Amino acid sequence: MIKPLLATLQGERQAIPPMWLMRQAGRYLPDYRALRAEKGGFLALATDPEAAAEVTLQPIRRFAFAGAILVSDILMVPWALGQDLSFGVGEGPRLAPPLVDATLGLLERSAERLDPVYAACAAVARALPPRTTFLGFAGSPWTVATYMVAGQGSKDQGETRRFAYRDPPAFGEIVDAIAAMTIDYLAGQIANGVEAVQLFDSWAGSLSPQQYEHWVIAPNAAIVAGLRARCPGVPIIGFPKGAGGKLPAYARETGVDAVGVDETVDPAWAHASLPVGMPVQGNLDPLALIAGGEALAQATARILAAFADRPHVFNLGHGILPDTPIAHVEALIQQVRAA
Repeated sequence: MIKPLLATLQGERQAIPPMWLMRQAGRYLPDYRALRAEKGGFLALATDPEAAAEVTLQPIRRFAFAGAILVSDILMVPWALGQDLSFGVGEGPRLAPPLVDATLGLLERSAERLDPVYAACAAVARALPPRTTFLGFAGSPWTVATYMVAGQGSKDQGETRRFAYRDPPAFGEIVDAIAAMTIDYLAGQIANGVEAVQLFDSWAGSLSPQQYEHWVIAPNAAIVAGLRARCPGVPIIGFPKGAGGKLPAYARETGVDAVGVDETVDPAWAHASLPVGMPVQGNLDPLALIAGGEALAQATARILAAFADRPHVFNLGHGILPDTPIAHVEALIQQVRAA
């Protein structure tokens, strides 16, 4: 049976673009909130294979999206590399010790921490409908490194940017360690039923062009090459949020099969600038989805028109927000499926 999303990522244009939404299993859904509260926090949920599989499947049952994306976190890789990981209430994730104050060599790797993720993958793969593509993911090295160095998220990634300028060899060692573990991690997801993967570079937009080449394009290209050697034929989506004018270089030089486009990018420009025939994913503004009504309808129509002549996966330009009305998601699905 042909899976529309998988076929699109392999370069086939569909009459109706397949659709999934970043963070589609999340806090805007009451069933997700209930299970997360029952488990006592996100890390407990993500490392319980049965619970992680359940929340991955919830939006598929509710909305019949073309793709199901594993519920996990990009910081599983630094956790496996030996940092302690926690999610404080209202504080976001924390990693310890921050590598601005410690060295990578002091960490004790614990790859077995990823085993519950692989078990969740296997559980999801057994339960998915036949036409639903199963997506795995990992964070890209630059974005993951910003958390590993600072120990937490930040608005401008300033601490990590300073580190990268001050000591490129030491920072390069961190990036290389992330890339190597990421190849293993994604290969493990694929071995347990994942059919395509996405690399999230959420903070790619904070770098200068030269640093972007060094810390975004090069490490992602290494991951793509390494994963393709181990798992040939599995589509890889690259999502460099904030790349802007650097997006075409990312698409050409990393070797990804498809590129995700964030909401700040004009879809008509993206279509004209990206390699001909390359599958594109995106790029509805999550706030337009919250607004609903005519604003949502017009934004959706513009994206559908811009990417009508190339393989297109309809998605948001970033993750769905917690205060998104479910009725607006239903209206969006109806409009895309009627295209």
